[in-house]
Amino acid sequence: MPCYALEGVVPVVDPSAYVHPTAVLIGDVIVGPGCYVGPGASLRGDFGRIVLERGSNVQDNCVIHGFPDQDTVVEENGHIGHGAVLHSCVVRRDALVGMNAVVMDEAEVGESAIVAACAFVPAGMKVPARSLVTGVPARVRRQLGDEEIAWKQEGTQTYQDLTRRCLASLVEVQPLAAAEENRPRLQSPDVRPLIATRRG
Repeated sequence: MPCYALEGVVPVVDPSAYVHPTAVLIGDVIVGPGCYVGPGASLRGDFGRIVLERGSNVQDNCVIHGFPDQDTVVEENGHIGHGAVLHSCVVRRDALVGMNAVVMDEAEVGESAIVAACAFVPAGMKVPARSLVTGVPARVRRQLGDEEIAWKQEGTQTYQDLTRRCLASLVEVQPLAAAEENRPRLQSPDVRPLIATRRG
């Protein structure tokens, strides 16, 4: 992976974490045990420290950055969806930031809260625990139900499993010219979108 020290400060990646080779880590970045960092993610610890705690995931094309003297933190089992941007904020344990959402300076996403896809969490906002926020700017819509909390936890566990799968078998290869007959399918876990779980 592109990994750069800045002024002698070297990124840290726990051996049980997986960071995709196209993700970029710069300076004061700490990736904890069992974390997943996806393709094209940019973790720029060139001003403030970035910390990913145990079991958290930062998916493809996310950007994490911050100001000096203020850590940007994704706590244990935090889940950061594709293309999200975090800047000088804290995402508490078991919270989810949806795809293409933005969480701004000194904002805090509470424990087990969900920030909806494409939401904009303004600077200084405190998202209550177990709540859903949506919109631009984000507003608290309601408390989350147990089914939604369980769905989020299952999704995070899927990324923790993906960490193990990537460490065990992901290798760079040349593509095939054509799909082989009886092409195998990946043995990934059964994961479904929330809307599918509601359909039963």
